[in-house]
Amino acid sequence: MFNNVNVLITSAVSAQAHRLKSRLVADNIILGDYQDLPGFMLTAGKMIKLPKPNAIAYTHEMLTLCLDNAIDVIYVLDNVGAALLMESKQLFAEYNIDIQTGDEI
Repeated sequence: MFNNVNVLITSAVSAQAHRLKSRLVADNIILGDYQDLPGFMLTAGKMIKLPKPNAIAYTHEMLTLCLDNAIDVIYVLDNVGAALLMESKQLFAEYNIDIQTGDEI
């Protein structure tokens, strides 16, 4: 699907995230989750800890995380995170970050 892009897929502990990862063709795919992840998963560098959607600054924390990791596309698989990020889709677009929700995949 994508070449020369960095992709973030949320809900890293879900089967849906792993199915999506196996379907995508991208240079760099990172899985992320706000749920507790075992340390060995984080140290391998292909999974990252995401902010919790109930955090007051969730959208800004996600934007910072995306900018720090040069993310081009976010696949948001959880409904709460998707709803919050879709409210800020224009902000992310200003930084050339595309947001895709589970409904659009």
